Amino acid sequence: MRKAVCPGSYDPVTNGHLDVFVRAAAVFDQVVVAVLINKTKSSLFTVDERIEMLREVVAPYPNVVVDSFHGLLVDYCKTNDIPAIVKGLRAVSDFDYELQMAQMNHRLAGVETFFISTNPLYSYLSSSLIKEIATYGGDITGLTPESVRTRLYERVAEREH
Repeated sequence: MRKAVCPGSYDPVTNGHLDVFVRAAAVFDQVVVAVLINKTKSSLFTVDERIEMLREVVAPYPNVVVDSFHGLLVDYCKTNDIPAIVKGLRAVSDFDYELQMAQMNHRLAGVETFFISTNPLYSYLSSSLIKEIATYGGDITGLTPESVRTRLYERVAEREH
């Protein structure tokens, strides 16, 4: 079975992320969307909430599963017999950083990295930007899955009160 992992914080998941998952699922037998647990980073949504949202949005894709991990990604890959990492690239600046990570991951564990160029419709998207727009009342329709958009606005409203 050809397995790959799409790692990230997904706080929250965007349509750009979903596009990468779906495209990777067309190439690999199984795609694991793995949420990074980083206790030092402040997140809008808990890991469990992010996993729940991700499971909702990938439900139509039977070969996409959601999990979480902490520590080195290559250790997660070795433990779960995953030989490939899939990363979406939005711009050249992404490539500079991701190439270095890909080379290190290969050096550490022989794990290959595959890059998917982002659909131009989503090339400007980032979770940080989505959160900022939502915080100031901007319209993020079409930038995140509908269920995520609803939760994001609810969370922003909770934090205001």
